[in-house]
Amino acid sequence: MDRKHNKNIVPFAKELRKNMTKEERHLWYDFLKTYPVRFSRQKVLGKYIADFYCAKANLVIELDGSQHYEENGIANDKKRTSYLQEYGINVIRISNFDVLKNFEGVCWYIDEVVRQSLSQQS
Repeated sequence: MDRKHNKNIVPFAKELRKNMTKEERHLWYDFLKTYPVRFSRQKVLGKYIADFYCAKANLVIELDGSQHYEENGIANDKKRTSYLQEYGINVIRISNFDVLKNFEGVCWYIDEVVRQSLSQQS
């Protein structure tokens, strides 16, 4: 997988960065942007665009709206997760509802996953 570049979807990733959902903006500006371990947003990873990616922790965070809980969305998410896991990337999925209603818990969870990942690497 060429995780750095996929010319076909880079313009779409840039557009997604400009037009983040309110949940993505909230998580980015109120937590991940200043998190001590660097995250990227709308990162091209092979044939997919991850909502948030931390290279150091080999972690992708996907925020899921209602379409992700429909039959087609579940199947697509499963394929995406399998693809990324083949390259050693852990994928966590967080609902938009949780970002809005349990932001502190979401931040705690992400921090725990990052810490666990980093501790396993050392």
